[in-house]
Amino acid sequence: MNVTRRRVLVLCTGNSARSQMAQGLIAHHLGAQWDAYSAGTRPSGYVHELAILVMGEIGIDISLATSKSVEQYRGEPFDVVVTVCGDAAESCPLWLGQGRVVHIGVVDPALATGTREERIAAFRCVRDELAERVLGFLRSMDGEPQC
Repeated sequence: MNVTRRRVLVLCTGNSARSQMAQGLIAHHLGAQWDAYSAGTRPSGYVHELAILVMGEIGIDISLATSKSVEQYRGEPFDVVVTVCGDAAESCPLWLGQGRVVHIGVVDPALATGTREERIAAFRCVRDELAERVLGFLRSMDGEPQC
């Protein structure tokens, strides 16, 4: 049986932490079912070093990822677009293209303050929340008919 992989785009503002971690998690855990992409409305131009660190702790290498603009994906079809901005104070991207839009808000770990260990702990919490919520949502879609 030939199974067509679905396409998911994860959006946030800077495409440096949350959306990059979510993309890595999806590719690692659900890569047989989903092609994962990520982008931001105002790309930072880099992937946050602590995002790379905490993903590496669980065996997922995102060190070669790049921060991309949402404009790169305009006009491309996606089955689902997940926005991961934390709250209304952030500029959460508006997706005008094809695909079901779902908001799974998560705090921005790049805004964490404190010691390096406290900041790393914040990135771990966000990584784990993304794993639970984003992967959980996509797994729940596995039973839905594909269009």
